[in-house]
Amino acid sequence: MEEADRILIRSLRLFGVELPEELQSLREFSTEMIVEAVVRCLHVIDPSLVSGISHMLPPGMSARFRIGMSLAQACQDLGFQGEVGYQTFLYSSEPDIRQLLMFLVEKLPRDSSEDTDQPIGKSGALQRAIAAKIREQLSLPWMPPSCRTARLQRMQGCCLMRHFHTQRLVLPEKCPFASDTVSSDVRDFYEKYLPTVTAQVSRRAQLAASLLERSLADVSGVQEREAEWKSQGLASRLSYEEYWQRKHQRLQKRVQEQLRQCSQRPTGSQFSAGASEDLMDTLSRSRQEQGKGSRSTPTERFTFKPELASSAGLMAVAVESLPSSRKLDQDNRTQQEEEVTSLQQQLEQLSVQIEEAGAEVKKLNLGLMQVEDGRKQSELHLAEKEDVMKVKRQTVALLSDAENNLSKLQLVVESSTKRIVHLASQWEKHRVPLVEQYRELKKLHQSRELESSRRLSDIKEIHEQIRAAAEEAKCKELLYKQLLTDHENLPKDVSRAAYTQRILEIVGNIKKQKEEITKILSDTKELQKEINNLTGKLDRTFAVTDELVYKDAKRDEAVRKAYKYLAALHENCSQLIETIEDTGTIMRGIRDLEEQIETEAGKRTLSNLEKILEDYKCIKQENMTLLSRIREG
Repeated sequence: MEEADRILIRSLRLFGVELPEELQSLREFSTEMIVEAVVRCLHVIDPSLVSGISHMLPPGMSARFRIGMSLAQACQDLGFQGEVGYQTFLYSSEPDIRQLLMFLVEKLPRDSSEDTDQPIGKSGALQRAIAAKIREQLSLPWMPPSCRTARLQRMQGCCLMRHFHTQRLVLPEKCPFASDTVSSDVRDFYEKYLPTVTAQVSRRAQLAASLLERSLADVSGVQEREAEWKSQGLASRLSYEEYWQRKHQRLQKRVQEQLRQCSQRPTGSQFSAGASEDLMDTLSRSRQEQGKGSRSTPTERFTFKPELASSAGLMAVAVESLPSSRKLDQDNRTQQEEEVTSLQQQLEQLSVQIEEAGAEVKKLNLGLMQVEDGRKQSELHLAEKEDVMKVKRQTVALLSDAENNLSKLQLVVESSTKRIVHLASQWEKHRVPLVEQYRELKKLHQSRELESSRRLSDIKEIHEQIRAAAEEAKCKELLYKQLLTDHENLPKDVSRAAYTQRILEIVGNIKKQKEEITKILSDTKELQKEINNLTGKLDRTFAVTDELVYKDAKRDEAVRKAYKYLAALHENCSQLIETIEDTGTIMRGIRDLEEQIETEAGKRTLSNLEKILEDYKCIKQENMTLLSRIREG
């Protein structure tokens, strides 16, 4: 048991239970150690079972009882089949605690097989290092900023925190030193003109964020490319290079088509220029028809030039384009303003008229389309009626010589029938081999389709197997690296040979004990067999002797006394055997009682009774204190 206790104590220390170095057996565990070990094991197994439960026992007895009941309920929820209650923790016995701790240690995650949620490899080692660093920082007490040392300022201050700002990085898409994949101009650009990654960011703090974003974009692009190839590329039955080359060509054609369509559309400036010219021609004609406005000849000259103004800003350009050096009187200015106002009104009226004319044109175009549709339908009806009329005209022409025409028609029908039969026979001769060939080709095509589908499914399965094998190999490689790192981090002063020798000694002792037990059992069986043989021989000898002596006892008085002595001897021997058997039974009972005494001594009944009495006194004192407080309140 001492060796099992040492292994159990070592396992508890590995999972964060603080135990003294000189502790060697569960017999030396105190109540505080037991509660701490159980709470920490439950927290590692399932943190939800011990949420809100501290591993430190409170001083109050009522709170201790509540913690004991909570821990007992948590152990039962976890699947512990033994008897467990508050007394298991507060008034513990060595066998019960050993059984409970062995159950909890078996439930803990093993070092050799990591939990499924825990990462492995370099990432797992990094996460464990981060967790250790966080635990180290959390173990330090918080200090106000004015009392922090330089180390605490780095650990508890915000000087190392940075915002996640990124910048676009330009990196070589291929190896710049491979002459067969990169042209000389691109290689010269990479070698001479492309700045380094550290020089492409404006701030040093943005370098890590930019690299992370670029790496994530590259990884996601590769994953999307592989997913598209597995979903669409394999179904296209093309090679990897042909599939991406055709996709690139399709994208180029689509872009060229879009550019061609955009280049053929009329731009807004062309449309506005044409509309402006039409509008200026209309204004000129209306102005000439009116024949007024002779006073402001310069204004007319500048207003009706289509090269200088557009339809929206006609008057403003005309006013701004007047020579600034000319000095006009107040009357001329007033007349010009009035004329500008009248021209603006005319422009608005013309705009309204243009809109109305446009709407009328649309209506007329719609009516024209309807008339065109009606004309086409009338032409179709007329053509049909002309065909019918032609047939009727020919029929009427044939009615004049009906008998001859009927006989001729009969001959034509018979010849046509014969010709159709002949053509049918010829077609049947050609159709039969063609149908057979078609059926054979169809079967061959179906078989090829099935074969190609089967091969495509086999290719997909092979790809899946390759991917699974690659992932498994990657996981095993990471596991190997992690185990190698753990092996390097293990203490070198511990000799593996000593542990091996210790294990071999334990195995040898167990084997020796098994041999001794087997020998004792065999000796016991042989002894029991010998006892049974002697007992049977004794019974048979007594029966024979009794029969012989009894026959002679009827005739001789001395033989009668010998018979009496023989019966007394047999009775005394039977009593002696019974006494020996009773002595063996009593000795076995004594050994059982001694074992029970040892078990009860291991349960520490006396010390637990003393603890119970002390706890009872404490509870009584707490109750009296509470009653006094209630009375005072």
